[in-house]
Amino acid sequence: MRLKDKVILITGSGSGIGKCSAQLFAKEGATVVVNDLDAVKGEETVMEIRESGGSASFIQADVTDPASVQAMVERILAEYGVIDVLFNNAGISGVGALHEVEPDTWDRVMNVNIRGVYLPCKYVLPAMMERKSGSIINMSSCIAEIGLARRASYAATKGAILALTKSMQVDYAPYSIRVNALLPGTILTPFVENYLKTSYDDPAAAIESLKKRQLSGELGRPEDVAQAALFLASDESKFMMGSPLYIDGGAVFGKNA
Repeated sequence: MRLKDKVILITGSGSGIGKCSAQLFAKEGATVVVNDLDAVKGEETVMEIRESGGSASFIQADVTDPASVQAMVERILAEYGVIDVLFNNAGISGVGALHEVEPDTWDRVMNVNIRGVYLPCKYVLPAMMERKSGSIINMSSCIAEIGLARRASYAATKGAILALTKSMQVDYAPYSIRVNALLPGTILTPFVENYLKTSYDDPAAAIESLKKRQLSGELGRPEDVAQAALFLASDESKFMMGSPLYIDGGAVFGKNA
């Protein structure tokens, strides 16, 4: 029970890495607040956690809307009195070289991936500062460290999140708040599977190509990232501050011959 009695908010936890993390955190003793725009998926996550004996509740909120996020945080604090961990997992992908990306598309990726981290942090931090305790986990990506074709908007946001994480840590270390970032490689989530099916004539060949980016020769699983998030959420990582944690199968620091 590595998260016993902790209250944890996970944004975008109706599916994929967020859902897997919510289920794992609940198994480890946390009370999980599931957040997602999709109420059906969010409620499904909560139902599955409860059926397994865990504690969870769902709040539908738009992480890009200040009033929505503020109301969510106030509701959690009113019900539980505390938010021990904030996992900023919500995000969307963006495909295209810079000249191919339309301004509206660019703005949407920036809005969800950066503003969607800024706002939850903004409204959760005062309560953490008052208690002088807390852990914030920001979802970056290994793309923040490497070049990858036709991912301009996505790479820009994930690089920004990594820089933001380091800057936040300096500001909030005096309050005993830890801020760290996850940098996954290519993870085979339902979102990625759907993207491959709709964007490539031969999805199987596309998957084989993606595998070659990583020394592991395999794509990651949501469980791989959830386990890393669990470590950052737990007190076991109390000496990690402003750190990037790579779960990328060797994509950043390795290269196949």
